[in-house]
Amino acid sequence: MTSHDRASQPHAPASETSFPMMASRADFLSQILTLIRLRGELIFSAELHAPWAFGFAPGSGYFHVVSDGEMRLTASDGKIVDAVAGDLLVLPQGSGHAIGTPGAKPIDARVVLEAQLRDDSLVVRMEGAGPLTRVMTGVYRFEGDNMPSMLAVLPSVIHIAGSTDAEDQGWPTLLAHSLLAEARAAHPGAAIMISRLIDVMVIRAMRIWVRTAPPEEKGWLAALADARISRALKTIHDEPFRRRSVADLAATAGMSRSNFAERFSTLVGAGPLHYQTRWRLLLASDMLRRSDILVSEVARRVGYESEAAFSRAFKAQFGIPPMIARGN
Repeated sequence: MTSHDRASQPHAPASETSFPMMASRADFLSQILTLIRLRGELIFSAELHAPWAFGFAPGSGYFHVVSDGEMRLTASDGKIVDAVAGDLLVLPQGSGHAIGTPGAKPIDARVVLEAQLRDDSLVVRMEGAGPLTRVMTGVYRFEGDNMPSMLAVLPSVIHIAGSTDAEDQGWPTLLAHSLLAEARAAHPGAAIMISRLIDVMVIRAMRIWVRTAPPEEKGWLAALADARISRALKTIHDEPFRRRSVADLAATAGMSRSNFAERFSTLVGAGPLHYQTRWRLLLASDMLRRSDILVSEVARRVGYESEAAFSRAFKAQFGIPPMIARGN
């Protein structure tokens, strides 16, 4: 690191208070997902007779659970996925998509939802002469403006087939029914329960995708499957504010310095020290948004000797100064 980066005691009390998931027992993916919080916006079911098709505008994230029948999803990047009963489709990027029967012209989903959804009825119906498809749909947003850029590697559509894992078979449908039950009952605390259940839906889908997707589709997440690079990443995440050299991290991985640096950069998409700095700044961004700690104190906690150096690094990473990030 550069000269303004100071060594920090591992797991200082202040860090433990702000980042409880930094405990060494937390796995690497959980540490990353700790910074991602979802806010559930809507859950509804649909009973749709072919032909039918809905278009969803960019902005929110979505998931669709097919409980009966089949449908086709077309993502904004042109990717097409055919789904059948038991399948889960998660769209994490919020870039818009369409679902329906092949050949049908999509209508704006918002128009249909506004016309049919009521507080006492969370069901959308489309009459037709063709086969019936039942779908449960959830709508969510990522809270805050600093969703870690590393998760941009996720595909436009995560498709979890009902037969992906025998142990997991049927869980999307069960979880979606629980979400609908919470929304219909409207008991005290229902809103937070719905958001937490949507968290579970999306994160579990991501976990299965990380485990089952081909390495070439996972980008830097393929590093999770490399035992040596994963050890180095876990070391960075377990003690994020401790100063380390490339040689230190290579020793943790059990590799030569040059081989480690090349392998790390290939899998992660950034050099070891660049990644370490980026992770610290993501933690700093989260700390700013979740507390009223002074910027100078945040700078000190994440390993910068001066607020000015921290502000320069923060702006270079996120495009805005720390004080603006706090106000978002």
